[in-house]
Amino acid sequence: MSAYAALTRATYVASVRDKTTLFFTFAFPLAFLVLFGLIFRGQQVDGGLSSINYIGPGVLSWGVGNAAVFSVGFALMQWRRDDVLRLIWRSPTPLRTLLASRWTVAMGVALVQAVLFTAVALLPFFGLRLNGPWWAALPLLVLGVTAFLAMGLVVGSIADTPEAVAAIANIVMVPMAFLSGSFFPDDLMPGWLRTVAKVLPLHYLNDGLTDAMGGRGDLGDIGMDCAGLAVFAVVFGLIATRIFRWSNRP
Repeated sequence: MSAYAALTRATYVASVRDKTTLFFTFAFPLAFLVLFGLIFRGQQVDGGLSSINYIGPGVLSWGVGNAAVFSVGFALMQWRRDDVLRLIWRSPTPLRTLLASRWTVAMGVALVQAVLFTAVALLPFFGLRLNGPWWAALPLLVLGVTAFLAMGLVVGSIADTPEAVAAIANIVMVPMAFLSGSFFPDDLMPGWLRTVAKVLPLHYLNDGLTDAMGGRGDLGDIGMDCAGLAVFAVVFGLIATRIFRWSNRP
């Protein structure tokens, strides 16, 4: 078995055995989907778009971003604290193989989230209709996972304790969810806040998935959102390479 395959399997096994992680990855976002789906059931938002066609992609985008940031943020902090990174540095296995295994598992989690959340939203009670080019959600998820994993690398490089990872990630992700319109239409916000949202990666993942699944935009709009996510992936990746630390030791 190759190093990549072994690391991917180990990461997967560790993820499915952690019940708390499973809860906050799947059940917690799904509860938001059900809650907001019930509150706004039958209503129209964002210029006539069905509420579930907005809420479903929005909650999915937040769930995908949240899972990616927290998973790699905690892992990188723990690897450095336990000197696992130092061992990897001295081993024939390059760090990129380890990160590739994390990306593979995160992508698998995102696909399961997409299928699960979409299946619930498609129930007749909620009434999601895939009016757009839903297949375009795949490149958006790939780029979204990459961008938020890169953000998680930044968080994990800064924080030295689990509490610090949770604090930094929540400070970033919670306001971003509201500013990016994951839970309610961003056209309800003042114009200057909508401008601020355009410098947030979740804005592009949320908009892209709403265009792809909700039928709000076209392929040109989705392409622009993909480009935005690609830019954020590069930016956060470059920042992570500059502040990355192999160990907490001086």
